[in-house]
Amino acid sequence: MATAVFEPQESRLDKYFFPGMALLMLATVFFGFARSYFLAGVFRASLPNWLIHLHGAAFSSWILWLVVQTSLVATNHVDVHRKLGLVGFGLASLMVILGALAATDSLRRDMSGKGPATGIDPKTFYVIPITDMAIFAVLIFFAFRARSNPPAHKRMILIATTGLMIAAVARWPVAFIRHHPIWVAELCTYGFLLLLAGYDLWSLGKLHRATIWASAFLVFVQRIRVPLGETGAWHTFATWALNLARTIHG
Repeated sequence: MATAVFEPQESRLDKYFFPGMALLMLATVFFGFARSYFLAGVFRASLPNWLIHLHGAAFSSWILWLVVQTSLVATNHVDVHRKLGLVGFGLASLMVILGALAATDSLRRDMSGKGPATGIDPKTFYVIPITDMAIFAVLIFFAFRARSNPPAHKRMILIATTGLMIAAVARWPVAFIRHHPIWVAELCTYGFLLLLAGYDLWSLGKLHRATIWASAFLVFVQRIRVPLGETGAWHTFATWALNLARTIHG
């Protein structure tokens, strides 16, 4: 994460809420990827290739980083938190790159019949992980710019991470989620936004401006992306990315 994410004396309630949310996100990710990744031995897990292993390691590291950073502030170790901040921002940048590469590799495998069946045309589905990375990148950028404004910064970090939760929630071994369209998993992730909104109303008496605009941005992009993915323009882009991936893969 970026530097100066949380201030030590900003709010006593914050010291419990934000670490708690980080732990809830950690549990969400573990529940979704337990059988296929964590309990399978992480790097010994049967994943398609080394790129997906790197992708999984980076995204898992981000969740752990969120837990560490929020915990450091909650225990008044802000100096250590700040020293680790730029490393976290570098990790976020790496995640965007690896996420886009992993999405394109998944498209290549889906088109060859070796990827998981999603019930959606692979080129259309490609819009989901790509926009996940776009949402994350935009919110992390603004979070970095707002690092001197802790209340806004930490909310944008939290909402940016919420945008990543769909990959884990969609893999929960819950029939209601697994047997319904992707928007069901998206709606489940909005629980994090509702918790943040509820906390704002309880602790501030109103919704924080960062909570409003960052949540609205996340929901708006997620609601328009599948229709966007069905357009000819998007399929043209996906075809270009597919051909590039096939060329690189050999």
